[in-house]
Amino acid sequence: MRYYVEMVLPKMASGEIIECVLQKPYILQEKFIREGKTVQPIKYMADFYLRFRDGKELVVDVKGMADTAAKIKRKLFWFKYPDIPYIWVTHSKKHGGWLLYDELQSIRRRKKRK
Repeated sequence: MRYYVEMVLPKMASGEIIECVLQKPYILQEKFIREGKTVQPIKYMADFYLRFRDGKELVVDVKGMADTAAKIKRKLFWFKYPDIPYIWVTHSKKHGGWLLYDELQSIRRRKKRK
C-alpha cells in the first residue's frame, strides 16, 4: 500500500500514469497433461501493472525479501514476457526510500565485504 500511496497515486494525479491494475495475473507456464493427469499452470500475480501516458508499460513487485519461488517466477516472467519491463522495488529508510530490490541487495553485499 505504501508504494501505491507514495509512488503510484501522485503519478496518476499528474496524468503520468494512465492505468494501474492491482494484482494483475500472468500465466508463466500453461497447464498441460502428463501421464493422463492435468498439471496446473504456473501463475504469477503482479503487485502493480502500470501503463504510462507515453504508452510504456511496467510491472512492479514490491519485495521485502525474495524467496526462491519469487526468484524462479521472475526468471519465468522475463522469459515469457520479454517485452514488458518487470522490476522489484523495496523501501529502505536507511538508503533514502524506494530502490530497486537488486540495487539494495548490491549495496548490502558491498557493505558486508567491508
